[in-house]
Amino acid sequence: MLPIDTRPSEFVAGPITDEEAAALFRATLNLFRHWEITDEQAAILLDLPVRTYRRWKAEGPGRITRDGKARLSNIIGIHKALRIVFREPQRAYAWIKAPNAAFAGHTALEIMLGGELTDLMRVRRYLDAERGAW
Repeated sequence: MLPIDTRPSEFVAGPITDEEAAALFRATLNLFRHWEITDEQAAILLDLPVRTYRRWKAEGPGRITRDGKARLSNIIGIHKALRIVFREPQRAYAWIKAPNAAFAGHTALEIMLGGELTDLMRVRRYLDAERGAW
């Protein structure tokens, strides 16, 4: 049995709407530029065919699935955590490609490129723990 959420309703987030997902996608495109990742890498992170990713990048996203919304949310959550951990934006952007002992010397990007939603979640959980998640 799932626990009942006793938080006031204003603190319970509902599902991500299509409009919110489109905004997350636009923010993610900007973030990917800062991370300096390829279209092929971006497509893996979003679990999209490269052709679809490139079309969405040029024309705006099509229908974003529940999994896609979760991926976008985790990517933006990673960005948020990095901006809290690092004061200088460039350090936050560079961290993604820096080897990390917490990932056995691999980079966060290498972990995320495993392609599974859980790979994104692993990096996000690590950063949330580092920043002292609320």
